Amino acid sequence: MIKLKKIMITGAYGQVGFCLTQQAQENGWDVLAIDRDKLDITDPQAVNALVKEYQPDVIINAAAHTAVDKAETEIDASYAINRDGPKYLAEAATSVDAAMLHISTDYVFSGDKDGTYSEADPVAPQGVYGASKLAGEEAVITANSKHIILRTAWVFGEHGNNFVKTMLRLGSQRDQLGIVADQFGGPTYASDIAAALLVMAEKAVAAPATVSWGIYHFAGEPHVNWHQFAQAIFDKAVAQQLLAKAPQLNALTTADYPTPAKRPANSRLDCRKIFNEFGIQPSDWHKALENIVAYAPQ
Repeated sequence: MIKLKKIMITGAYGQVGFCLTQQAQENGWDVLAIDRDKLDITDPQAVNALVKEYQPDVIINAAAHTAVDKAETEIDASYAINRDGPKYLAEAATSVDAAMLHISTDYVFSGDKDGTYSEADPVAPQGVYGASKLAGEEAVITANSKHIILRTAWVFGEHGNNFVKTMLRLGSQRDQLGIVADQFGGPTYASDIAAALLVMAEKAVAAPATVSWGIYHFAGEPHVNWHQFAQAIFDKAVAQQLLAKAPQLNALTTADYPTPAKRPANSRLDCRKIFNEFGIQPSDWHKALENIVAYAPQ
């Protein structure tokens, strides 16, 4: 009897966690997919008990406090979920000799650099969300030598709330929209993030001695600003007759659209390292929008 590889996925209801669960099941993993209703990752006893019981080969943490603006006032919750939870998961993974894969963010950087950010660039988060995610990275690295931190940005998908769905909803209601045009990054398809994580998880289980553990960047290309991304969304929506016509898009500056948390002006991530190590190409967000109807508000 063949023993299935065992994977534990946290944040299973989120954009990436949902895709991870689906793809892992399709790829023959024994899957334990959990969300906060089944496990409080900030409770170390509960985490240890579940990991000890399930004995996973790899844990992928897709759980996070991602409300960037709320994080500025929900400081304790941000650190509990983004730092302490990953720490407890990584420690529990170490106790059963499991690898730990953890999703992080472009917000660990200041966003002030010209060009793309590599994994070796200095970190300088500008708000609570980024600082708590960076603390989570450091906690995982300290707690488990078999770790992969995957930084990504501008996540969207058919499941959950995201920029694409917001644009389609607002585009059906309004004739004009103001969209920020001075923040640049790479829109990243949630399903592609899940696929990348599973490629790395496979290697982590099958050949751990050959894995270069550490931090990797994975995001979409080509790089655009939010205004350009919105224009591409509406071009697809009109072409596929999801919308009769696109709203007029007015370019805003970050200063025109103040938010409690500072957004990085530059979220462009250099994805060469993950390609060189795992053969993983950047996410093709244009391709991911080809079936725009799948993102339509229900």
